[in-house]
Amino acid sequence: MTDVVKLERHDAIAIVTVDSPPVNALSAAVRRGISETVKQAIADPAVQAIVLTCAGRTFIAGADITEFGKPPQSPGLGEVITELENSPKPIVAAIHGTALGGGLEVALGCHFRVAVKDARLGLPEVKLGLLPGAGGTQRLPRAVGPELAVKMIVGGDPIGAAEALQHGLIDEIVEATAAGGEAFARKVLAEQRGLRRLRDDDSKLQAAKTDRSIFTQAVASMTKKARGLEAPFAAADAVGAAIDLPFDEGLKQERDGFMKLVTGEQSKAQRYAFFAEREAAKVSVPDGTKPRPVARVAIIGAGTMGGGIAMSFANAGIPVTLIETGEQQLKRGLGVMQKNYDATAARGGIPADAPAKRMALINGVVGLEHVKDADLVIEAVFETMAVKKEVFTAIDAYAKPGAVLASNTSYLNIDEIAQVTKRPEDVLGMHFFSPANVMKLCEIVRADKTAPDALLTAVAIARKIAKVPAVVGVCDGFVGNRMLAARGKQAERLLFEGALPQQVDAVVTKFGMPMGPFAMGDLAGLDIGWRSRKDRGIKSEIADALCEAGRFGQKTGKGYYKYEAGSRAPLPDPEVEALINDTLSKLGLKRREVSDEEILERMMYPMINEGARILEEGIAARPSDIDVIWLYGYGWPIYRGGPMYYADQVGLKHVAERLSYYAKATNDPTLEPAPLLARLAAEGGSFATLTQRAKAA
Repeated sequence: MTDVVKLERHDAIAIVTVDSPPVNALSAAVRRGISETVKQAIADPAVQAIVLTCAGRTFIAGADITEFGKPPQSPGLGEVITELENSPKPIVAAIHGTALGGGLEVALGCHFRVAVKDARLGLPEVKLGLLPGAGGTQRLPRAVGPELAVKMIVGGDPIGAAEALQHGLIDEIVEATAAGGEAFARKVLAEQRGLRRLRDDDSKLQAAKTDRSIFTQAVASMTKKARGLEAPFAAADAVGAAIDLPFDEGLKQERDGFMKLVTGEQSKAQRYAFFAEREAAKVSVPDGTKPRPVARVAIIGAGTMGGGIAMSFANAGIPVTLIETGEQQLKRGLGVMQKNYDATAARGGIPADAPAKRMALINGVVGLEHVKDADLVIEAVFETMAVKKEVFTAIDAYAKPGAVLASNTSYLNIDEIAQVTKRPEDVLGMHFFSPANVMKLCEIVRADKTAPDALLTAVAIARKIAKVPAVVGVCDGFVGNRMLAARGKQAERLLFEGALPQQVDAVVTKFGMPMGPFAMGDLAGLDIGWRSRKDRGIKSEIADALCEAGRFGQKTGKGYYKYEAGSRAPLPDPEVEALINDTLSKLGLKRREVSDEEILERMMYPMINEGARILEEGIAARPSDIDVIWLYGYGWPIYRGGPMYYADQVGLKHVAERLSYYAKATNDPTLEPAPLLARLAAEGGSFATLTQRAKAA
């Protein structure tokens, strides 16, 4: 018995219980505890079978990733699993909560597995830029067959107990973990069942050995969205080794693949992102502050954003009142939601009965007075200050005391919005990203008078609906859009200097972003910016010329690119190049050769510079919060960790020098390094050291 693993005997059954809160991660102490207690149970002549279970809210939820990159401590996980597998006495893994990563690998080393009905089992290492490193890629295909193994290992998503039972990953669904595991162990003894050691069972691999396409088609399906990532392909190779090689040779290939990934730059970035996401949910509020209870939610506006937000709540099983000003707008919004759900169900993304269940949670009504019972009100109306103020004045009149009032604005000043209410302490921003039912980020905007418990409420509810919250301060565009504007300015200037839209976009997508700035402009609609510029008396000659020619983007079939009927694929258009040349000629400007390297630096470094200003101003609390915003709101490639992490990898001295160079070369003083960036560069520091100093303080 150890501090974190306990052994007790119920006559012939030994119960080994891991108790290492919060998630029973496989630290060195847990590994050692399992090894020692199982050896004790094997050595005890009175023990005939062993049940491995966990205390707390979950089974073993994975490896202790804080140990990655540090000197290994004995015993290794693979060693412990081999000890379990080689036990002469049957070992039953009794699973509740989640058995993830190393936790599932431990269970796969046992001879039998049982789980409660709401348990989840998976090997999500690929999401940290890794592959399972303790036999998971070799044992799981033998347990469930290579098709499901590829889905679980290369895709990284867990499965439920019912599916696990159907495919042979578990042997039985039980009511309670320890009691169910013990009852199953007694059944194994009574029926004198033989020990199933997965390493020796190739029966579920035979079909793929005969027809390799079973495996290759599964891999093709799971890697089609893995552009730029190394781990999914390495994981697929490791599963392939289970089909092609004897167990021990496959195990060696898996280990080699794991070691290569764990020391690589991609996994380091992905592990950084994992911790950054968790750090972002930590908010600076007085000790003892608790979120307000939220039982009822009201959303104002059934358009694209309001509808997407309502779907996010319904997806999480939370009832929502969706409010519009007229029956027609409400009917249209509800129809779009129904269509979206039906389409997702048709492609197998949600169960066939899910659309009806989720739509039943959305109560569509007309009239702002219907906010009266809501604990949280989210406004998602047209993005102008006058409209927002009008709506918040009405909300203030109707909403009950203590309700949190949130605006889904992407740019506007929350302090100004809060001023029209008699309760500015209840007002904050909840900036969802489009499509809101898909995108994970929620920028939570802390206004000057936002109460700490209101802020915590927004963070808690965002997490409850599976969003990644990041708290930001009030400024134009907050964090994400403010940095995006810095990039947009450079993208526009590059066209005036000689680059073409397709060249700029190609560099940005090669870097790993899902879209370049010009394809993104076409998707959003160029007329929106055109109208805004007209209102402000601003010119942008190339973009204005496109709009004057009726090129508004995808909706008109032509913008910076042309689009064939029914297609969203951007195609370079010679007419655009001619239009750019004509515009530059009128302005007396000559095109020059612009290198891909310059484009990359001018797309990324001004954003980093703006990020440094954001940190200086206290708009973001941590560099990692900025990275979370870009990872989950703007499609920054996770294997590059986020813009501030990327800046550290490039080196802040280099970033600062190049910004100074471009400031002079393009006569743009806004590109001069921000004071924080200049200071860190001069000190040989990094944004990571800034975070470490803040933690130390």
